[in-house]
Amino acid sequence: MRLATWNVNSIRSRVDRVLSWLDRSDVDVLAMQETKCRDDQFPFERFEEAGYEVAHVGHSQWNGVAIASRIGLTDVETGFPHQPGFDKDAGESLLSAPVVEARAIGATCGGVRVWSLYVPNGRALADPHYTYKLEWLAALRDNGTDWLAQDPAAQIALVGDWNIAPTDDDVWSPEFFVGKTHVSQPERDAFAAMTAAGYADVMRPIHPGPGIYTYWDYTQLRFPRKEGMRIDFILGSPALAARVTDANVDREERKGKGASDHAPVITDLAD
Repeated sequence: MRLATWNVNSIRSRVDRVLSWLDRSDVDVLAMQETKCRDDQFPFERFEEAGYEVAHVGHSQWNGVAIASRIGLTDVETGFPHQPGFDKDAGESLLSAPVVEARAIGATCGGVRVWSLYVPNGRALADPHYTYKLEWLAALRDNGTDWLAQDPAAQIALVGDWNIAPTDDDVWSPEFFVGKTHVSQPERDAFAAMTAAGYADVMRPIHPGPGIYTYWDYTQLRFPRKEGMRIDFILGSPALAARVTDANVDREERKGKGASDHAPVITDLAD
């Protein structure tokens, strides 16, 4: 089984590119984030023509997550239990008047429970969105812990754009990011809590050390200057992580006109 995750940064703008990549990469299951469309705007027919079933949740031109699978797609779940919401107009009381955003969708594909996740950005350390981000991650950790407590042998993949660089090796310049989101200690602690709960970063055993990035800002020539961040991850439950034979970032997909600012992350699982 080949599983991938990709923040596509608008599926309507990049559907041709995504489908061409699926054909070339031989991916069985693709989790997508930032589809940026409502359910009625998602190009389901294009994926079906390519042999993929799709589950998607999107409410507007923001956020949006999907799972495309050619090996089965069952038990679709929109959002995880007790997923926090955010109301941009609520100010300090953001969690007292929540609006659940399209940031999580789960489905079982080829025996693997796949969650496509778009973790809130956080925006700035003093922004209410940062509090929302930490609450969202805490709720995800609680669910992840419960899932493994119920079935320690469960095949679970928590994948997507986590908007966290968990170590200094995951950013091109630790100094540049001082005082910014994505690298703050509470965010890194939240990511570490996921791994402590039993979900392994499948990339690190295969590609240790710095220089492996998944995101490059469109500005300041970040991509040609190799100034990126590793913020997209596949986290596997113990049973799933034990099946990993390879993991890579397809950096080539960040190149060229019309590319997303993220590259796909791919892992191969033994039968």
